[in-house]
Amino acid sequence: MGILPCHLSCHRNDESQSGSYHLHSESSTPSISSQPSLPSVPSLASTSHRHDEKTPAIHHKCIATLKNHSYVFTLALAGKVLYDGSSNGEIRAWRLDSSEHGDRTDNIVVATSNSAVKSLAVLGDKLISAHQDNKIRVWKIHNHEHHKYKCLATLPTLNDRFLRCFSEKNYVQVRRHKKCTWIHHVDTVSALAISTDCSLLYSASWDRTFKIWRTSDFKCLESVQNAHDDAINAIVLSRDGFVHTGSADKRIKVWKKHASKNNHSLVLTLEKHKSAVNALALSNDGTVLYSGACDRSILVWERESEGGDGEWRMVLLGALRGHTKAILCLAVVTDLICSGSADKTMRIWRRGIDKSYCCLAVLEGHTRPVKCLTCNTNTEEEEEEGASETITYMVCSGSLDYDIKVWQVSASVL
Repeated sequence: MGILPCHLSCHRNDESQSGSYHLHSESSTPSISSQPSLPSVPSLASTSHRHDEKTPAIHHKCIATLKNHSYVFTLALAGKVLYDGSSNGEIRAWRLDSSEHGDRTDNIVVATSNSAVKSLAVLGDKLISAHQDNKIRVWKIHNHEHHKYKCLATLPTLNDRFLRCFSEKNYVQVRRHKKCTWIHHVDTVSALAISTDCSLLYSASWDRTFKIWRTSDFKCLESVQNAHDDAINAIVLSRDGFVHTGSADKRIKVWKKHASKNNHSLVLTLEKHKSAVNALALSNDGTVLYSGACDRSILVWERESEGGDGEWRMVLLGALRGHTKAILCLAVVTDLICSGSADKTMRIWRRGIDKSYCCLAVLEGHTRPVKCLTCNTNTEEEEEEGASETITYMVCSGSLDYDIKVWQVSASVL
């Protein structure tokens, strides 16, 4: 694929209590903001967010600030309910009402654990959380506002562990003098993803593995051991079944499940980032991959067919530049790409019909790194306006400043 390997030292993206993601001293000369990230990669969009006649109009405002009590590590939207997971092990639920603006302090703690929550996923009437204590927890969503959610299972389940413990072939070496059954994560579970048909749950971990769980009974079906050379920070799934993982080893890997063997094999390895890959996001059709890393760059990869036999490769189109510190999170909704950074800002990017990109806006307001993002379209407003020339989006951002901000973003239709 003509992609150059990286040879610089790497580290995993460990969100320590200090919340520090600095790559260089801010007093260095020249300043980090004046140095291009990955200079060998062409820019796809201007860092300026000023508008001209070729740039779609965009309007944005912060409509609510939700006050948490610890670092916000992850967010998940389910209709009008926003869930957040934090460093103190609490999961809170917020009911978002577009008629209510301004600061809000009301919240409902729906679940608690003794370990930081690193990722959340909603599966029907279940909320799934990944934790720093190496476990995954499944909660039954209770619609009554004053009831805490019941923990239905902790993965791996007791039944799964019991069935695996008797055979030596189920054990793998996890440390020099320690073995564990392959169904266990042995380090922080950093990311979750659910298959399009909702039948499978994928979990990625700092133990360098990702695992696949059957959602009907949460049995562990497979563990891809040593998937990377360092911690896995992100995992995303395409609708046609490809799995993308991003790691502190600076690499992105693409995996495919083989129905006949019922396991996953490596399809591609993408090497261009110069430091830990922290975030991944896919376009709606799954053909464009966005990757964010500590090198301050967002790389854009696109599938390209090779002949008529269905073979394809991932081509690096270029980079989206503008953030001055590590990219920590990415989210895609329709043709918008949202990025959050350790520079305390978010940027809204848009992919044009001609595959060009522009930075529509820089959202400011957080006082510490933006750790997580989630977004959706305001379908109710679209239905009311009918043939409106704008689309309204809801973007939620969580930060190490303890705050969650809810943004209303309106962009003109291309």
